Order: sequence, then structure tokens, then C-alpha cells
Amino acid sequence: MNRFDYIRATTIADAVAAGSQDGAAYLGAGTNLLDLMKGGVTIPSTLVDITKLPGLDRIETLDNNDVRIGALVKNADLAFKSEFASNFPVVAEALLSGASPQLRNAATVGGNLLQRTRCRYFYDTASACNKRAPGSGCDARGGDNRLHAVLGWSEACIATHPSDFCVALAALDAIIEVESREGRRDIPIVDLHRLPGDHPDIETMLTPGELIVAVRVPAAARALTRHQRYLKVRERTSYAFAVVSVAAALDIDGRTIRAARLALGGVALKPWRADAAETMLIGAEPTRASFEAAAGAALADATPSGDNGYKIELARRLIVRGLARAAAGTPDRLPALPASPFATLAGEIHHG
Repeated sequence: MNRFDYIRATTIADAVAAGSQDGAAYLGAGTNLLDLMKGGVTIPSTLVDITKLPGLDRIETLDNNDVRIGALVKNADLAFKSEFASNFPVVAEALLSGASPQLRNAATVGGNLLQRTRCRYFYDTASACNKRAPGSGCDARGGDNRLHAVLGWSEACIATHPSDFCVALAALDAIIEVESREGRRDIPIVDLHRLPGDHPDIETMLTPGELIVAVRVPAAARALTRHQRYLKVRERTSYAFAVVSVAAALDIDGRTIRAARLALGGVALKPWRADAAETMLIGAEPTRASFEAAAGAALADATPSGDNGYKIELARRLIVRGLARAAAGTPDRLPALPASPFATLAGEIHHG
């Protein structure tokens, strides 16, 4: 049994002070961290419990009309908050496509942002993994890698990021608020996670001890409310991580796309914002031809990292479908989850 100290923080300042110690880890719901600890993947010397920090469980609209979501807000509470879901349906749809109802009721916004990869070699402490043990190698390169990255990967690591929530937030230009001993700073979510390069063990732009306290969805994202969708392809009908996912949002004026947002999941070690595709869509008509051209631009730099070349074509097709569904309009009511008895089309609407 690995021994560790336990600290229950009552203020953000106390939490940051404790979390800045070598070997410390923040504990929220622990839905990912505790699994890692049980498997010996992560062995913190101190757990800093942040569940009692005041004010981090609030969802509020700021004076500038941004929506601020505290880091301790539960995933289910955010997804089912009607005002939030009606303004940012792509985020609610992404949250409802992830995990199980039990996990969504426990997992927090902050923890979702910092999920670790689900690469089986990362979790298997007998395997070589540069992310878990820098310099040890990457057994995924010659192993079972059909679910691994096709964008942004390196010889050191071909893992993918597992979050659905982060993909939707990336499409809406969300901002992450973090607190440290030096004060508070903002990080665009598209910059929060790092690509592997030569140091896949350095996963985010956070410095030691920095604590995520909130996520802000900018007011400008409301212009995209009427045309947003999140689609996810997975190997099991429910409770599985994405093979590929797409968050698509459009601002359409008549037959012209005035603004476009497109982010991909399951293809890289971070939520992948498809900037070239967005640029191509601006000023275009919302047609299949336009969406196919955008899909080609989004995957122009994609290359297989193993036996996963199929993911490139899968991602292209899902982009086209996601953009078409977004152009058709956000449904008044979110589709039933896959395998739900309320799903009329066996999950097809929600299941890519």
C-alpha cells in the first residue's frame, strides 16, 4: 500500500500552498485519479482535497454575458441546466455522450479538463510509456494502436486525449481560469493541453501547484447557438471513449456561413481545433461540397501512427455529417443517449 498525506483545503490560497508541494495532487471527485492510484500509475505523496472550497460549485452569467462555470460543478448539473444547455447545446450534448449517469453525477468540470489518456500502455505499468516513465519508450508504437493519434503525434507518444467536454469547449473558445501563488491567470482551452513532442510527460501548460478554478464560455459563442452539434463514434454503443468525435458550430445568414467552429476529439493528445477548415467555411454556402472541402482541410496533415489509417477517413466523414447536422439546426430537445429506451433510432442521431 502506498502511503500519502491528506489535506482538506478550506480556501483557494491554502489549496494552492499545499498543492505546490512536490508530489502533491488535487482531489475533486477522483473519478480518474483514484483509478490511477489504484493501478500504481500515479503515486502522489499528498492529496489536497478541494471539494470544500467555497464558490467553485457555481454557474453564473457575468456582466459581460460570459458564462462562468466553477471547477467543482458536476458534469450532470451543467448538462441539465436548461439555460446553459439552450445557449451552448454542443457542450451539453458532449457531456451527455460521455461516461455513465453515475459518473456524470460525480465527476467535476475541473477534473474533466485534466483527464489522463486512456492508452492501455499508459495504464499498464509493465509496459514502456514515455508519458508515465520518461525515457522508457513507447510500446504503443509497435503494439495495439488502432485507436491512437493521427494528428500531432510524435515518436515519443501516440496517445489521444479522452475528454468529450474539452472538444466542445475548444470549439467555443472557452477560457480556463487558474490560480497559483502568483495570482490568477487565464489560459485559452486550445492552449491548455500540450502535444507530446519529446516530453509527453508534460501534459498541460499548468505550472506545479496551479489550480483550475473555473471555465468561462465567452458571450460571442451565443451567436452559434442555433447551429451546434456534437457527434461521437465509439466502439461500444454507450459508456465508451471516442474513436473520433466532432464538435461543430456555425453562424448562418441565409445561405452564407458567417462564422464556423470545428474541433475534433480522439485524433490527438489534445482537443484538435481545425482552423484551416473554419477559414475555408467562412463565406461559403452550407452545402455538402463545402463541408467535404473543409473536412479535407481539417485532415490535410493527418498521418497514421500505426494500424489506424482508417481514422482519417472516419474523421473526414464525421466532420461532413457533423457540419450538416449543425447546418440543419440545433434540435429543440437533445437526442436520447445511445442504448436509451427513449432513443427512437437506436442511438443513430447521437452516435455519429
